[in-house]
Amino acid sequence: MRVCNLVTNERARFYDLQLDALGRHGVDHETVAIGGKRGADGRTPLAYGSFYLRALRASLGEFDLVHANYGLTGPPAVLQPRHPVVLSLWGTDLFGRYEPVSRFCARHSDAVIVMSPGMAEALDTPCEVIPHGVDLDVFRPADRTAARERVGWPTMGHQVLFPYPPDRPVKNYPRAQQVVAAARDRLDAPVELRTVQGVPHDRMPDYMNAADALLLTSDHEGSPNAVKEAMACNLPVVATDVGDVAERLDGVTPSSVSDRDQGLVDGLVAALEGGRSDGREAAREVSVERMGERLIDVYRRVLDGQ
Repeated sequence: MRVCNLVTNERARFYDLQLDALGRHGVDHETVAIGGKRGADGRTPLAYGSFYLRALRASLGEFDLVHANYGLTGPPAVLQPRHPVVLSLWGTDLFGRYEPVSRFCARHSDAVIVMSPGMAEALDTPCEVIPHGVDLDVFRPADRTAARERVGWPTMGHQVLFPYPPDRPVKNYPRAQQVVAAARDRLDAPVELRTVQGVPHDRMPDYMNAADALLLTSDHEGSPNAVKEAMACNLPVVATDVGDVAERLDGVTPSSVSDRDQGLVDGLVAALEGGRSDGREAAREVSVERMGERLIDVYRRVLDGQ
C-alpha cells in the first residue's frame, strides 16, 4: 500500500510514530508538508498556496490513497480527482478558527478520523475515533530519584509537571499556577510547578518519571499525548475535562478530571499524597501498535469501497 501524506509539520513526533507504525504493516509513503514558521499566525497565505500546489502535484503520483493530517491540509486532498481521501482532525482544526475548512473537507472525504469521542459528537460527519498512539517502549516507569538527578530537580518535595510552553494561551498556564498555589497551602512539603519546553522528545520520559503529577489545565484539546505518556509512566494526571482525557483516565488511580478550580486543587493534593498511578495498563489501548492496526483497518475499508 502506498500513501501520500499531507501534514502541517513532518517533524512532529506523533507523526513519526504514525509512519513507523504503518511502515511495520507494509505501508510506503510520501510526505508533503507545509513550509514556513509553525503556528496559526506564522504561516503566510503564500506558504499555504505553495503547499496546495505541491500537494496537488504529488497526488498525481502512483498512490493508493491520500491521507490529509489536520484540517488545513484537507483542501488539496479533496480537490485532487485520482485517489480516495482519509482526513485526520486533531482538535484545534475542528474547534478553532479553521473549523469551516475542516467540516467542508470532512464532508468530501472517504473516511474521517478524530482524536476523541467529543470530537466525533461535534462533527456532523461519520468518523472513526483513533487517538495518536504512545510508544510504550520509550514511555515506561523508572526510578524517580534517578530521574530527578538526570533532569536536575531536587530529590525532596513535590514536583508538578506542566508539559507545555507557558505562553500558549490554550494551555492556560495561569490557571495551573493558581491550582498549584492553592495545593501548596494544603501540603507540608514544598510544591514546585515545572514547565518543559525545547526538550528532545526522547528526554520526556525522564521528566515524567521525575514528577509527582502531571497538571493539564487546557481550555480545549483533542487527545493530548502528554496525558497518555504520563499514564504509560504511571504518573498521576490531574486535568480539565477536555478531549478524551476523561475517557483515558477512567478507572486510573490516583488521577482526576474536573472543570472546577476546587476540583483540580483537590485532585492535585490527592495525587501528590497518593504516589504513583496504575495508568500503564490503561495506556496499552492507545499504544502506537494499536493505533497502527486501526489506521490500517480504515485504509483497507476505504480501498475496499472503491
